[in-house]
Amino acid sequence: MPEQQLLKPSEWSYCDYFWADKKDSQGNNTVSGFEILLQKQLKGKQMQKEMAEFVRERIKIEEEYAKNLSKLSQNSLAAQEEGTLGEAWAQLKKSLADEAEVHLKFSSKLQSEVEKPLLNFRENFKKDMKKCDHHIADLRKQLASRYAAVEKARKALTERQKDLEMKTQQLEVKLSNKTEEEIKKARRKSTQAGEYLCPSSHLQCAHVYRQPFEEKQKLHVEQVKES
Repeated sequence: MPEQQLLKPSEWSYCDYFWADKKDSQGNNTVSGFEILLQKQLKGKQMQKEMAEFVRERIKIEEEYAKNLSKLSQNSLAAQEEGTLGEAWAQLKKSLADEAEVHLKFSSKLQSEVEKPLLNFRENFKKDMKKCDHHIADLRKQLASRYAAVEKARKALTERQKDLEMKTQQLEVKLSNKTEEEIKKARRKSTQAGEYLCPSSHLQCAHVYRQPFEEKQKLHVEQVKES
C-alpha cells in the first residue's frame, strides 16, 4: 500500500495525522481511518478520566505536604533557644510555614484551574458524544455498506478480467485454427493449379482430343483404297 500523501505537509494537520488507514495489531488487515478516528474519540473518555485522577492525586500530595510542613513549623522543639541561633531557628520555622502556604495555594490553583475545567470538559464531552452516537452509528453503517460495495465490485472486476482473458485465449486459438485451415485450402488450390499447368496434363488432353480425328482419317484412307 503506497504511503498516503499529506494534505497539509507544512503543518501538523488533524486530517493528516488522524485519518490515514493503518494495519491492525497483527499486521494482517487494514483498519479504516474512520474507525481509527472513532476509537480515538471513544478512548478520549478514559484518557480524561485518568488525567483527572492524576491531577487529583497531585492535589492530595500538595495538600498533605503543606499540612505536614505547617505542622512541622509549629513544632516546639528547640523553642527555648535564644540569641542568634534562636533567631535563625525561628526564621527556619517561618520559612517552613511560608512554604506550606505556597504548596496549599498551588493545590488550590490545581483544583480550580486544572481539575475543575478538566472535569467540566469531560462532562460536556460525554453530552456531545451522546448527541452524536446515533449519527456516528449511521455513518458507520454507511461506511460498512460502501466498503462492502467496493469489495463486491472488486471481486466482480476480478471475475470479469478472468472471463475476458479466457475468451481472448479462445479467440486466439480459434483464429489460429482458422488461419491454418485457410493455409491448407490455399495449398490445395495451388497444387490443383500446378497439376493443371503440368505438361503431362496437356499431353493427356491433346491425346483425348486427337484420338477421334485420327480414327476418322484412318477410316477415310481405307475407303479410298477400296474404291
